[in-house]
Amino acid sequence: MIKNVGLSLAMKCATVFASFLLVPMTINYVNPTQYGIWLTLSSIITWIYFFDLGLGNGFRNRFAEAKAKGDILLARQLVSTTYFAIGMIVVPVCALALLANVYIDWAGILKVPTGYQEELQKIFAIVLTFTCMNMVANIFSSLLAADQKTGYAAVISAIGQYLSLLVIFILTHVSEGSLMNLALFYSGIPCLVMIAASVVMYKSYYKKYRPSFYLIKFRLIQDILKLGSHFFIIYICLIAIFQVINVVISREIGAVGVTQYNITNRYFGIMLMLLNMIVVPLWSSFTDAYARKDFSWMKSMALRMQKCWMISAGMGLLLLLLSPLFYRIWIGDSVEMPAAISIAMFFLVVCQSLGSIFMHMINGLGTIRIQMITYILFALLAWPLFTVSARMFGLVGIIAIPCTVYFVQGLLGKIQLGKIINQKATGIWLK
Repeated sequence: MIKNVGLSLAMKCATVFASFLLVPMTINYVNPTQYGIWLTLSSIITWIYFFDLGLGNGFRNRFAEAKAKGDILLARQLVSTTYFAIGMIVVPVCALALLANVYIDWAGILKVPTGYQEELQKIFAIVLTFTCMNMVANIFSSLLAADQKTGYAAVISAIGQYLSLLVIFILTHVSEGSLMNLALFYSGIPCLVMIAASVVMYKSYYKKYRPSFYLIKFRLIQDILKLGSHFFIIYICLIAIFQVINVVISREIGAVGVTQYNITNRYFGIMLMLLNMIVVPLWSSFTDAYARKDFSWMKSMALRMQKCWMISAGMGLLLLLLSPLFYRIWIGDSVEMPAAISIAMFFLVVCQSLGSIFMHMINGLGTIRIQMITYILFALLAWPLFTVSARMFGLVGIIAIPCTVYFVQGLLGKIQLGKIINQKATGIWLK
């Protein structure tokens, strides 16, 4: 875990530096309104990821269990079967989405000038294709996470990010602003990097887990889906709660509001990113520890994570105080950044960090029924709450909704994990 945190820290610092360079570079390449349109459309397309029916996360837990028991054959069968199953989902989903794209009025949905319609359809087709390819390629990321090698995944991500940065930098000097170019290279390069990395790693370091058509076992699909279906329901709810934010902001406030939201989210996301470098490896670590009934380690780690959360909250407060100066240096006067939005985003990320700690530990145990019910209830109310809050309080009102969701989820997660670690969990607390 220490090795992965160290490697992830180095790579994430490099990635953050690249992402912060990308924002002003991209805004200047197009303009704030076009950038907001790009963010909104790309966020809609990421919904496609949830059509894996939770297979990726179900695979992660089952692979970690097989590896902990030393069953290499089962682990390789799980890898092969998961590639096959997700591939069978991706192909028809991509085909249907491309067909529907011909009839979707993107300009009307995003409330932008009709002159963007044809270009938006082409952008959707490009980003959709790479997103679907990435769904299959990202199985390798799940394998790395299950093998507690999240640092390797961070390296691959950093390479893709810097290549995207390099290409967009070149575009700013050799071409005029184009959403088409932005879509092609920004979404395509990271996908191709992941595919290349997985091919190389399966031929070398992970040769013993290399997928094979002959190792596909249909019976394992049901086993993976048994747990993965719960993750699928959770992520469908997350679409309703969180992924529609950009759409609501675009409709109720405007494309510039989308830009403001994403800039503050990326800035305060530094706090969440640093915490997650420690938290993400815990998912598979808790899977391993729970399989071995090592409750003392789980209790000790849970207490340490809560201390880390308090430290990260302090760091977030420092970021809030420095935000006006940072915005001035980072994006200059290209986008107005009201202080109220930064304050709201600070509280959102603090609550999101709390939820993330307990979500990752509980996900590793596979006892996610309470988490699923919580998100279902909020999902049913998300759209009307976002809309009403936007009309009453603007962008700050929208940010308050996910802040509440994360706080409730974190509080329930803390109670549940405590019951499980103390071996007092029964009924729904253990499901």
